[in-house]
Amino acid sequence: MTSHPDPLGEAAADEGTAVPPSTDRDGIACVWMRGGTSKGAYFLASDLPADPAERDDLLLRIMGTPDPLQIDGIGGATSLTSKVAVVSPSERPGVDVDYLFLQLGVEQATVSDRQNCGNILAGVGQFAVESGIVAASGETCSVRVYLVNSAGTATATFPVRDGRPVYDGDTRIDGVPGTAAPVTLAFEDTAGSATSGLFPTGSVRDTVEGIEITCVDNGMPVVVAEAASLGLTGYESPDDLAADAVLTERVDRLRRAAAERMGLGDVAESSVPKTILLASPRDGGRVCTRSFIPVRPHTALGVFAAISAVTAMRTPGAVGHDRTAAWPADLRRVDVEHPSGHLLVDMDLDQTVQPPLVRSAGVVRTARKLFAGKVFPRA
Repeated sequence: MTSHPDPLGEAAADEGTAVPPSTDRDGIACVWMRGGTSKGAYFLASDLPADPAERDDLLLRIMGTPDPLQIDGIGGATSLTSKVAVVSPSERPGVDVDYLFLQLGVEQATVSDRQNCGNILAGVGQFAVESGIVAASGETCSVRVYLVNSAGTATATFPVRDGRPVYDGDTRIDGVPGTAAPVTLAFEDTAGSATSGLFPTGSVRDTVEGIEITCVDNGMPVVVAEAASLGLTGYESPDDLAADAVLTERVDRLRRAAAERMGLGDVAESSVPKTILLASPRDGGRVCTRSFIPVRPHTALGVFAAISAVTAMRTPGAVGHDRTAAWPADLRRVDVEHPSGHLLVDMDLDQTVQPPLVRSAGVVRTARKLFAGKVFPRA
């Protein structure tokens, strides 16, 4: 095992005795990272208040929420750049770290823990090594991560050198300029992440607001529908979709009604469920998608949302399954088109049982450390 300097400028505090600093004056240790097609602030749990209400208030002040520009904080004025990872050593056997994902609002002072984020997950393993929770040796490091939001587990594998993460590489993911080192994410126990099961309504197909949908939860509660059922081609740009107030209001009504059937209750202030619309591929993929988080059109596609949508498509009777008729029977890697390019989803689904059993799911992402230091919340 290789020791290495603490990138935060201080040794990680002892988990049993750590007391959060005087945040306004002293600041809080933070690493700002790009994970996949998102950006977020990564914190050690020991550096944040233990009380969730105090923690959330602090994070809102750090991010600059509520404000559409987040001008007095580090947020980037979109939901994709208003995210937080809270990481701590895990006491669970065979697991290295616990990862709590928090989605912060931009214009609204909201903090949600009701969903995972696979993109931000892409940086959790490296953060664990950088902050001294995990010691790395050799050329690759695999970090077992407990997903606090859904009680699932993932393994993040990435290159290391001299005990430190390697961020430079030749892997390209759509939605991110340039290339970086690959991060392989393999997921376990993701079915029913925030609901009662893989298909939480008890059916693989429902009619809500006059639209045929499939409600699926394989790491993320998602409403899947055909783009044509909402009068769309499925090739509209995110800007065009966002400019259609009638459409976004309809998407919101649809997801809120679907959420009731999924057992999620009133989701007016929640970022889940997401909505994904399907269309025929037009750039060599298997399917073309447009997604909403929760009603703002996504410029790319979330990892768990993509996994959930592919799970639905691979299930007989679900929305989109007819699109798989020409797919090879042993196909595992599904190329999903989105507004910024493509996302490859690796899916092993046992359809001999009902409901189907997810044996495994995975994706390849990249991540990069953008800065490490201290962040100072507004008063």
